[in-house]
Amino acid sequence: MDGAPTSGGDRDALPLHLLRLVSQGLPVGGFSYSRGLEAAVHAGWVSDEASARDWILGTLRANVAQLDGALFWRMATALENGDQERFLMANAWLAAGRESREFQREDKRQGEALLRLLADLDVPAARHHAGDALTYAAAFTLAGQHWRIAPEAALKGFLWVYVEGQVTAAIKLVPLGHTAGQRLLIEAATAIGEAAARARSLRDDEVGNLAPALAMASAWHETQYSRLFQS
Repeated sequence: MDGAPTSGGDRDALPLHLLRLVSQGLPVGGFSYSRGLEAAVHAGWVSDEASARDWILGTLRANVAQLDGALFWRMATALENGDQERFLMANAWLAAGRESREFQREDKRQGEALLRLLADLDVPAARHHAGDALTYAAAFTLAGQHWRIAPEAALKGFLWVYVEGQVTAAIKLVPLGHTAGQRLLIEAATAIGEAAARARSLRDDEVGNLAPALAMASAWHETQYSRLFQS
């Protein structure tokens, strides 16, 4: 049946469903968020290709891998093991880690949008969790499990969504040329692999991030006079 999970023997093949889930065309509204980048550009912290690279790959390593990636990994492996309690605990942990109203709203809206999309696509787990306040990462792990995407590949895909979204925003905001954007994405391939390995290796007492500048940028963005993005 179209859209049904593939057989276990296909797990080592190119995960085509993952390509669909990481596409900028996935209708969850990801294109409308810059995750603090717009405020960083407004403040002059990001002004060219080099500073955009430092911001994007720096936040990937120090923030996203340390919190989002680590808890994504816990949710994905919890689903693999049928541990719903651990899945929901990691989801709640991630939701509690958002440092601004904008970040909280972004995660909530994207999680709701992806969960609604999965329910419309007849993914049983999405309907099972319809009453739960799931983060975007949690909804993504449900999709990964349904289409039998290995957790390692799903984690890298999840991190790719962050990087590509940041690069797309930087092209508009800095602005950067599309060739510069491609250079950043090429360099990000190695950084994503390293970030995924870091996310998988963290102990519970190492999960989290401390990013005062990023939190401040997000808070400032809430009252920024002119802006293109919601965060």
